[in-house]
Amino acid sequence: MPERAERQRAFLEAQGLAGATVAPLDGDASFRHYFRVEDGTKTRVLMDAAGEPEAIDPFLQIARHLLSLGYSAPEIFAVDEAAGLLLLEDLGRATYTRMLARGDMEETLYALAIDLLADLHGRPLAEAVPPELPAYTDQRFLDEALLFTDWFLPAMTGEATPAVVRESFAVLWPPLLDLAREVPESLVLRDYHVDNLVWLSTREGVRACGLLDFQDAVRGPVAYDVVSLLEDARRDLAPGLADRMRERYLKRFPKLDAQAFARSLAILGAQRHCKVIGIFTRLFRRDGKPAYLDHLPRVWRLLEGNVAEPALAPLAAWLDVHVPPALRCAPAPEDLAP
Repeated sequence: MPERAERQRAFLEAQGLAGATVAPLDGDASFRHYFRVEDGTKTRVLMDAAGEPEAIDPFLQIARHLLSLGYSAPEIFAVDEAAGLLLLEDLGRATYTRMLARGDMEETLYALAIDLLADLHGRPLAEAVPPELPAYTDQRFLDEALLFTDWFLPAMTGEATPAVVRESFAVLWPPLLDLAREVPESLVLRDYHVDNLVWLSTREGVRACGLLDFQDAVRGPVAYDVVSLLEDARRDLAPGLADRMRERYLKRFPKLDAQAFARSLAILGAQRHCKVIGIFTRLFRRDGKPAYLDHLPRVWRLLEGNVAEPALAPLAAWLDVHVPPALRCAPAPEDLAP
């Protein structure tokens, strides 16, 4: 929009970047927009959060916190909160997604990402989590899981989910979440997957893993980001890689109950996959973004793997009744209501 372009231009001009080249970067599922700003040998990233102004303060808080811990979040060069604009360090083009598409370094990249989580989770809670950061409450977990009944089921059945069915799904989660919390808490970045990680080859140790898109961080179970990384809605991992990465993580925490950790991974994985199935369906129905539907068969496979965990037998039984195998797929775009 011309008015947004003018706000961006004025913001960049105030930072001495009046003559810079501005090019859009790949978007994501949010209403934020990103641009690479190049001025000679200097590059920056412009984040325009006009569509999500509420994301500015959390982004700033978590970025500064991660930087204070020695991690590679983008440095913040300039802020215009009223306009929803940030000028950030450019962590480069070597995103995990791009590196993995080349077909190499998969083990190295995932090991680095796991090591960063282990480093973060090994810190005292008061150090790892910023003061006053919200908790990942049961209500928040439940609201996310209910995206499944509120968006996916209607897309498949052609009618609103009956209240009794929605409630039967909702009551499954509190006891499951109690079990999922039988692991320590730490900072949960929430969207910790390859689309939001960058390979920084010139940095040492876990600083070689650049971090993006963390403004939704909360305090919660350590298993959440592990399963977010290893059960990726957007890509399949090489056979055995997820098992090796889980073992790598557990070796850093010999006192952690491996069975409780595995159960927490399965429960939080199931919750996340229910949420993602709902969100990807909503992205098409509400926002006109059909590409995300292509990932739903993979997410269903992951969810079915999760509910094989004995503790998830009630959820498995609910799915058998309300979402038989024939419905465990992506909605056909032509069958969705406009």
